[in-house]
Amino acid sequence: MNRRRFLKAAAAAVAAPNIIRAAAWADPPSRAINLGFIGVGIQSRGHLGYFFGQTDCRVLGISEIAAPRRDHALGMVDKQYGGLKGCRPHLDFRQLIADRNIDAVVIGTPDHGHANACIAAAEARKDVYCEKPLTVTVAAALAVLQAARKHEIVFQTGSQQRTEFGGKFRTAVERVRNGRLGKILRVRVGVGGPARPCDLIAEPTPAGFEWDLWLGAAPLRAFNQVLCPLNVHGHFPAWRTYREYAGGGLADMGAHHFDIAQWALDRDEVGPAEIIPPQDDAQQGLRFVYGDGVELIHGGPSGCTFEGTEGTLYVDRNKLESKPVGILTDPQEKTAFRLPDIGTSHRRHWLDCIRSRRRPVAHVTAGVHTSILCSLGNLGYQLRRKLKWDPKSYQFADDKEANGLLGRPGRGEWKWA
Repeated sequence: MNRRRFLKAAAAAVAAPNIIRAAAWADPPSRAINLGFIGVGIQSRGHLGYFFGQTDCRVLGISEIAAPRRDHALGMVDKQYGGLKGCRPHLDFRQLIADRNIDAVVIGTPDHGHANACIAAAEARKDVYCEKPLTVTVAAALAVLQAARKHEIVFQTGSQQRTEFGGKFRTAVERVRNGRLGKILRVRVGVGGPARPCDLIAEPTPAGFEWDLWLGAAPLRAFNQVLCPLNVHGHFPAWRTYREYAGGGLADMGAHHFDIAQWALDRDEVGPAEIIPPQDDAQQGLRFVYGDGVELIHGGPSGCTFEGTEGTLYVDRNKLESKPVGILTDPQEKTAFRLPDIGTSHRRHWLDCIRSRRRPVAHVTAGVHTSILCSLGNLGYQLRRKLKWDPKSYQFADDKEANGLLGRPGRGEWKWA
């Protein structure tokens, strides 16, 4: 299927309701949920430690292409359980997914590896917790959504701001949805700049590193430790900077803050109509314009600033404030919009949804549309011209070049790049 036909078919699938298997968890509540981890860098090590503390799940698989990190994660399992207790190491995540004992997977690879892992997990009917942003390209995002819906899995995007940080973001969403700001005119989202092409020098591939598996569908290039650190690192590697593997700061923290903007505007399944980049080489200033005229602007202080006819509201992980201050007053009306109470742990919420088969708060539809928004922003900066977008067909209007960038060729056996 060529790219245009795929995008058309995927767009049709997006219109279907987001259904999760209605039947309750088939096994008794006392049965542990068996988890497999795909990628165990700094973020996934934090997830691993959290799930160790949950009595109703256990870790049965570790997939990691770098021997130092794989061995370290296995050491964590050994220490936690007093032995590996059936937990198996894997180089290739497909081997982990093929293990019938594993119920669900936690995906923490670099962004360009998310799509292939998510789709393989969905096809094997494994529930998924995947880090954000979900994909690098629009075509890959739609493929993930299509697979998750077809196989009716519980899919949680790692957008913790919907659950955690003292409820600041949830409060902001409720106030916006209750009309406290009047008509919303614009939202400013302060995050980093767009991605750029990778220009790193070639280095020898160290022993114990399966570099070709790390690359996956990305273009073939030589190893560099900036992309894949040599040890059990305590930082977030800079593969996030490069177009081949991620979407820059715009997509890295943008996947958090654009997500909150979309959520507050009740647009989890709606995209913009226009993408308007700045005319000079400024790193920020791109505007997304929705069909009703609301603007989402890449720029401003860190976090989200909502501007309405009746005031402004600013929210970030460590701050929630408004002008006038009364905007934040808790509405007392019985008819006021309230988000469901789901607790304060994003990961615990996912486990609960696996058992109940409910749709998680950061469900795949929301994660995909935020990912698409970030991809559109990167394309706007890359092409440096106004782009007209059809959020129903997931195509640009009369722009062959831009539509050609919605996906990109895979490499070898890897389809989704």
